[in-house]
Amino acid sequence: MAKQKSGAATAAGGRGVIANNFVFTRYKRTQGRVTRQLTAAAVSLIVLFGTYTLYYKLLSESQGAARMALGVSLGITFLGLWTTYRIIHWPRFADFLISVEAEMDKVTWSDWGELKRATVVVLVTMVILTAVLFLFDVFWQRVFTSTGVLF
Repeated sequence: MAKQKSGAATAAGGRGVIANNFVFTRYKRTQGRVTRQLTAAAVSLIVLFGTYTLYYKLLSESQGAARMALGVSLGITFLGLWTTYRIIHWPRFADFLISVEAEMDKVTWSDWGELKRATVVVLVTMVILTAVLFLFDVFWQRVFTSTGVLF
């Protein structure tokens, strides 16, 4: 492993942390592409739903200040989407996502036949356990009711 540069203000490429937030370069752009895209999509959806909710909350509270509500919501949306873009290209997080995708490629996935059989086993087991727990509940309820512990 290579020795990292000392100093908290140094980020990838020798730029400072603040300067790194205003760069359009993509860190290892060909690696971990699917995992990064799915992560960016999920975080972007959270940002969009959050600002959508914020917009209607501000609109309902500020009687007639629709421009202010729209401006604040659009500003936060832009900031959130830009932050999402920068996070998935932040070297430490990007390396983590790249390693996640590499590990997921090593997973051996079962075929449809095995998946169906395993699903049937799980469902039958759950039905049997539900019935057993129901019978235990009925039994102990009758025992405790007859002894006067429950009324």
